[in-house]
Amino acid sequence: MSFINLREKIVQVKVVYYGPGRGGKTSNLEYINRKFSKQIQSEMVSLKTHGDRTLFFDFLPFDMGKIKGYELKIQLYTVPGQVKYNATRKLVLKGVDGIVFVADAQEAMREKNIRSLNQLHENLKEYKESIFKIPLVMQYNKVDLRDQGIPILPTSVLEQDLNSKLKVPYFEASALTGHNVPETLKKIISLTVVSVQKKLL
Repeated sequence: MSFINLREKIVQVKVVYYGPGRGGKTSNLEYINRKFSKQIQSEMVSLKTHGDRTLFFDFLPFDMGKIKGYELKIQLYTVPGQVKYNATRKLVLKGVDGIVFVADAQEAMREKNIRSLNQLHENLKEYKESIFKIPLVMQYNKVDLRDQGIPILPTSVLEQDLNSKLKVPYFEASALTGHNVPETLKKIISLTVVSVQKKLL
């Protein structure tokens, strides 16, 4: 749930990048950090967990104008990808307002994507949140690896595996080159802002 500071008229919104280990969550936030450096007011914080090369979380507030007279600040987080860090992942999801699910489009990652999405579903339930109701965007990352001859799942298969019931917006992307990274971010922010506005009514 977004944090509302009534005195300073600020709504703080939390967006979490979730997905399997090494799928590109951290690369997304690193690209955003470089691309939108003028809009970022704090240092990117990274806490490394032993044995996991993804960042523990990143903290990047964005100023996005006002909704209903309130300043809007966005905090972006990543979760560690490896299964053994599920307790940490659950903790980072606390109070989440919107989620980007970063799936790894490589054929070899098919099962891990599905497992990670199922785990997200379970983790949200512990906070009485529904994966079907929370603002959510799918990102099918690493599609650029196709050019290197690495087997990539067709988008139709990724959609069938991960999005056939959810029916949320999706983007093919490359977090390394930045392809569709800003588009993914803009989409989750717009969905989340609409959701927060309804709560502010």
